[in-house]
Amino acid sequence: MYILIKNFFITFEGIDGSGKSTQAKLLIDKLASINLETLFLREPGGTSISEEIRSVLLNNRKDEMSSRTEALLMCASRAQLTKDIIIPEMKGGKWIVADRYADSTLAYQGGGRGIDLDWLIKVNHFATYGTQPDLTFYIDVDPEIGAKRRYTMVSDRIESAGLEFQKDIRAKYLEIVDKFSERCVTVDGNLSIDEISQIIWRITRDRTSIEKT
Repeated sequence: MYILIKNFFITFEGIDGSGKSTQAKLLIDKLASINLETLFLREPGGTSISEEIRSVLLNNRKDEMSSRTEALLMCASRAQLTKDIIIPEMKGGKWIVADRYADSTLAYQGGGRGIDLDWLIKVNHFATYGTQPDLTFYIDVDPEIGAKRRYTMVSDRIESAGLEFQKDIRAKYLEIVDKFSERCVTVDGNLSIDEISQIIWRITRDRTSIEKT
């Protein structure tokens, strides 16, 4: 039997091909299996407006989008998602698991595009109404491994930016995890899917209000 005291907002982060999406879905299934009210989200997107912004962001268009435009559009999509979905659903008691949130902008636009991290933190704080995840799992893999995993997949505009871009993103993620160590947990993405899932479930139980009796 599990005893529930408080719902949590849990996010998954990582470079492309890290396996974070798979693990986010496995965790939401596990939470639902013990009769918790859950909601799975993925960014960018999640509302009608956010999905429209997503299509602009990820479209493989020929004209180059400026880094600032990209960062602000990411935050705009997140602002709508946070206001319309995350805040109300958290108040309603649901456990939310998100495949990416604000840390992705810090890593991709901060590390990959070279935008000042402190500025991105301030803009994200405004966009999210100060909302922070209770727990963040960063799935860490070497960018070359991530690229091999995605070899047969169709890449969007951001995913197709290249290996060096992913290396810069990973370096920034490691900085972010250290900066926000109170909520961020690094998990070795080279382990098997099942091993990673077990580690995540154990940490979730330890860090959240789920108690097994």
